[in-house]
Amino acid sequence: MIDKGDTAWVLMASGLVLLMTPGLAFFYAGLVRQKNVLNTMMLSFIAMAVVGLVWVLWGYSLAFGPDWEGWGLVGNLKWFGLKDVSATEAGPYSATIPHQAFMIFQAKFAIITPALITGAIVERVRFRTIVVFLILWSTIVYAPLAHWLWSTNGWLGALGGEGALDFAGGAVVHISAGVAAMAAALIFGRRIQSGSEKMEPANIPFVILGTGLLWFGWFGFNAGSALSSLGAATNAFVVTNTAACTAALTWVALYWQATNKISVVGAAVGAVVGLAAITPAAGFVGPMPAIAIGFVAGLACYAAVKIKTRMGFDDSLDVWAVHGVAGAWGILATGLFVGVGYLSFEALTQPGMGRGEQILWQVVTIGVASAWAFVGTCGILWVLKKTIGLRVSEEEETRGLDVSQHGEVAYGVVH
Repeated sequence: MIDKGDTAWVLMASGLVLLMTPGLAFFYAGLVRQKNVLNTMMLSFIAMAVVGLVWVLWGYSLAFGPDWEGWGLVGNLKWFGLKDVSATEAGPYSATIPHQAFMIFQAKFAIITPALITGAIVERVRFRTIVVFLILWSTIVYAPLAHWLWSTNGWLGALGGEGALDFAGGAVVHISAGVAAMAAALIFGRRIQSGSEKMEPANIPFVILGTGLLWFGWFGFNAGSALSSLGAATNAFVVTNTAACTAALTWVALYWQATNKISVVGAAVGAVVGLAAITPAAGFVGPMPAIAIGFVAGLACYAAVKIKTRMGFDDSLDVWAVHGVAGAWGILATGLFVGVGYLSFEALTQPGMGRGEQILWQVVTIGVASAWAFVGTCGILWVLKKTIGLRVSEEEETRGLDVSQHGEVAYGVVH
């Protein structure tokens, strides 16, 4: 029976998750140079339009539709254009909300995931290229991975019977986006002024505003994944906030210890790290494990930023170090802490599965999601490089993408 409270909560959560993408736009735009602020924001905004339409036409059917040939690899196109996806009757993923409510909730995850990737290639990507990339990546990489972990018949996920746990997107969203960002940064190459010009943030207040919107929206991201308005949502809400607080303080402390300064940007990035890390575990752990998850995420991602710098690849906004590393740690931590402080291990895992086996499935999930995202992204970008091209010209990049791609500027007038 459709429940009004559950339906209202999931629809509200859908709106919260959608708000995260404009939040991401502010977060990313504040970190780039002034001449690229508008273009950076537009990369997130266009993802809302492009992926939102792809999801309704074929993305949802590929990700959550009836399994193609029974192999657990991808859905068929039976639900193309939302055929048989009812706005009044429940679907296979929840008995208490309309099928379309679940669909539109999942649409917001599909939107923000490729938007995250854009942070690795800002300040040099052609706009027409990113539009085509969004279509191809959400279809070829995101939809199958979502099917493997979250569909009723996916070969990897708990619902599919194998036992991998990913409550709200540690692998489907954060590992896939983070590893794809690394692949994209390697293929695109460094910005032409990287190393010779300071890449100072254009607007740190934008970073704080974006972080606030992300933090606020993340409650829909994680608590909404309970698909009900009861205890599971409450627990997810609490642990989400707890991990974010811990990771933010951890990052601030690490930066202060290294520089004797309190970094505003570091506090914001630390909060995002904690939010990303708790995402896969939010339905499976209690508040005390959330503190541990946030603390280790702060340590690991801070170190990953340093490692990325030494490796020399130009992931412009540290998408791999923030989302990829946090997502991988969160997936592993889910196996380590599942049932600690919330319900029990037996209540949250497959019957007969031990903790060691659960941890093994979490490690497999990290490997599978990473390999799929890396290979799929490299393949897509190779095709685009050979056809429509990836980067703007040196003159356009030097002038700034706001003017060269849009004929507009964030501040002042076009010269």
